[in-house]
Amino acid sequence: MKNILLIFASFYALQSCAVESNETASHSSNESAELEKKKSPSKNLEVAYFASGCFWCVEEIFEAVKGVDEVYSGYSGGIIKNPTYEEICTGRLRHAEAVKVIYDPSVVSFETLVDVFFNSHDPSTFNRQGPDSGPQYRSIAFYSKEIEREVILIKIKALKATNAWNKITTEVKKFDVFYMAEDYHQDYIVNHPNNGYVQSVSIPRFENFKEKMPEILK
Repeated sequence: MKNILLIFASFYALQSCAVESNETASHSSNESAELEKKKSPSKNLEVAYFASGCFWCVEEIFEAVKGVDEVYSGYSGGIIKNPTYEEICTGRLRHAEAVKVIYDPSVVSFETLVDVFFNSHDPSTFNRQGPDSGPQYRSIAFYSKEIEREVILIKIKALKATNAWNKITTEVKKFDVFYMAEDYHQDYIVNHPNNGYVQSVSIPRFENFKEKMPEILK
């Protein structure tokens, strides 16, 4: 039965690019810039960026954390401006599916967000997360300040010390730019709860995370 479920999950993952490509969405650079401008945080909020597999899953996880004001799905870490989802799916642009986490530091710290990041995915798999494979699904912890870089490195060192993982493949990368994903990717799980991939991959991943850090959930 376990093998059968894995086959179905892999099937949905392989089909996700094709299914999503058929949905209606516009993604011009001007529209993306305007959308990003409208969604800039207020003065008392801060921003963090992470990539850890399918952004549908990652967005849902961070949205559930106390102190997180909003999460947006997008692309970061690659080599071209204003990429589209179809281009990302090729894996050749080096962009990863990423999330922009807008949070209140008086409620939740960057350190806790890094804990959420590492507790909600497998950082030991190279260019893969669950049934999804390719550089667009790789693990990246972005930092904008040196103190954030130090927090990430300390967490990685602690993980290695516990032998929780055989290896850590997470990139620790200085943040450069974040491109908003197409509108239909935002709040995807909320808007498409019966989607096959959501049912077989996203929801189980979210439930697994909830068991690890129930105290920080909304």
